[in-house]
Amino acid sequence: METTTARPWRAPRFWLFLQVLARGVVGLLARLRVSGDVPDELRHGPLILAANHVNPFDPVVLTAACRVRRIAPRIMATGGVFRAPVVGAAMRASGHIRVDRRSPTVGLALEQAAAAVARGSVVLVYPEGRMGLDPGMWPERGKTGTARLAFASGATVVPVAQWGAHEVLPYAAPAGMLRAVARAIRRRPVIRVHFGPPVDLTGIDPASPGAAARATEEIIEALTVALVPLRPDEPDRPRHVDPTRPTETRRQHRRCRPDGSTAS
Repeated sequence: METTTARPWRAPRFWLFLQVLARGVVGLLARLRVSGDVPDELRHGPLILAANHVNPFDPVVLTAACRVRRIAPRIMATGGVFRAPVVGAAMRASGHIRVDRRSPTVGLALEQAAAAVARGSVVLVYPEGRMGLDPGMWPERGKTGTARLAFASGATVVPVAQWGAHEVLPYAAPAGMLRAVARAIRRRPVIRVHFGPPVDLTGIDPASPGAAARATEEIIEALTVALVPLRPDEPDRPRHVDPTRPTETRRQHRRCRPDGSTAS
């Protein structure tokens, strides 16, 4: 585990190069629109970015959007990504953080991330814990890892909502990827990323019962609110339907409509 007495983390040049490359790839396949920002004093950490996860392409989108906002985050990603022959080596060389879900060592990832944030890193996490399967592609109820990371590190949490990556690659990629990429190059769909205002967790005592669950709810709600203006003409279901994407309602998060009513 990293210690807080070590020198502040600095993004490897290889990771900065990959961010530039991601910006070029996204520009080839889509039109990227980035709105919002993070406070200047947090641009280089300590900071937690909490993003929704809709598609296999959205990590590339978020990498490009962070490049636009001059942020070089360390990404918490599943161990399967690190085991991939080429991508895994790139993840390790970039300083990202491996999460081995459903393993006895999964808690070590949280410790490593908390130490990284304490050293001044920006860490990007997916609070849903997986690619969301909500039928409307809204954020699902989250896992408590992001909240526990915020409590352990004391870092600010900024929601990062993104929409449109599902129009570039199918959920089942690499199956059907070539056809989807060719279509994206022709159509160049708009992909929007919005950095929302920091989540206010000051009213939650980390030591109180259920604190992590309440903080998780606040984070997911902030992420949902940040997503609303990115899809004004798609309030319930996405226009683009990916036939390879399964849906599940078990983890649906109830959200408020602009008129104050509740949608599921």
